[in-house]
Amino acid sequence: MTGMELILIAGLFGVIGLGVLFLRRGKLPENRQDFAELRGQLAQMAGQSNELQRLIAEQMAQSEGRLGNRLEQSLRDQNDRTTKSLTGMAEKLAVITEANTHISALTNQVTQLQNILSNKQARGSFGEVQLENLVRDALPENAFDFQATLGNGRRVDCLLRLPNPPGPIAIDSKFPLEAYRRLTSAANDAERDAAKRLLENDVKKHIQDIAEKYIIPGETAESAILFLPSESVYAEINIQLPKLVEASRKARVYMAGPDNLMLLLHTVRAILRDARMHEAAGLIQTQVDLMMKDVHRLEDRVAKLATHFSQAEKDISDIQTSTGKIISRGNKIDEIEVLDADEATPAVPKTDLIS
Repeated sequence: MTGMELILIAGLFGVIGLGVLFLRRGKLPENRQDFAELRGQLAQMAGQSNELQRLIAEQMAQSEGRLGNRLEQSLRDQNDRTTKSLTGMAEKLAVITEANTHISALTNQVTQLQNILSNKQARGSFGEVQLENLVRDALPENAFDFQATLGNGRRVDCLLRLPNPPGPIAIDSKFPLEAYRRLTSAANDAERDAAKRLLENDVKKHIQDIAEKYIIPGETAESAILFLPSESVYAEINIQLPKLVEASRKARVYMAGPDNLMLLLHTVRAILRDARMHEAAGLIQTQVDLMMKDVHRLEDRVAKLATHFSQAEKDISDIQTSTGKIISRGNKIDEIEVLDADEATPAVPKTDLIS
C-alpha cells in the first residue's frame, strides 16, 4: 500500500471520528449561525469524504489491477515452474522405469545363473564354456583342442598344443561350489572347520584325478592346470588352504582362476610366437644354405665359362694368324702369275705348312 493511500484512509477515519465525537458529547449548536457553520463543515466534510472515497476507490482499483497483474505473473511463473518440475519428474520416472527394466532383466539373469550353478552338470558346463572363451580370446585356433582325447583314452577339457619342451598342457575345469558356499556361510567355528575340510577333500580329489588322467610321460607336459571358474573360490582356497596349494604344486597340478589363466595363456602365446620365429629362422637358414650351394655351383660354372672364353680367344688368335699366312701366300701367287712367260721360271720356294 502506497503513502497516498494511507493519507486518504487517515482523512476518512478523521471525518468519521469527528462526527462520532459530536454525537458522544451530545451537544448541539446554540444558535442558527453555529448550526449553519456546523452544517457547512459537515457538508465540506461530506464532500471531502466523497472525494476520499473516490480516491480510495481509484487507488483500490489501481491496486487491484497491479495485484491482479502480479497475481497473474506469479501464477504464470508458478505454472512454468510446475511444468518444468513435472517434466523433470517425467524424465526421472522414465529413467527409473528403464532402470527397473534393466534390474528386472538382471534379476532374471542372476536367477538363471543361480539355477545353472545349483545343478552340478550345468555348473560343469558353465566352467567349460568360460574356459573356452578365455582360450579362444588369447590363442590362435591351431594352438589348442577342446575335449581332446589323450593316448590313455581320457578326454580333457582343453589341450594346449605347445612344442617340446614343455609339450602339450592339459587344462581341466572344476567348480567346488557347494563346499565354498558352506565355508562362506558358516555361522560358527565348527561349521567353518567342517566346510573347510569338505572343500579341501573336494579339491584334493580333483588334483589327484588330473595328475593321474592328464599327465602322461612322453605325450603331455610334466604339469597340468586345474581351472577354477570363480576368482572367489580360487582366492578362498589360497587363503584358507595353503597346505593344499603346496600339495598341488608338488603334484604338478597348478590351480588357476580366470585372471591367472589369462596371464598364463598370454605367456603361452608368447612361447608359441617364439617357437614360430625359431622355426622360421631354421627354414630361412636351410634356404640360405641351399642358396650358397647354388652360388658356389654358379661360381664353378662361370670359371669354366671363362676358361672356354680364354680357349676360344686363343683359337681365334690362331685362326687370325693362319688367315694372315694364307693371304700372304695368295699375294705371292699373284706375283708369280704376272711374270712373262719367256722369263726363266724361278725355282719354286719350299712352301711352309700352315700352322
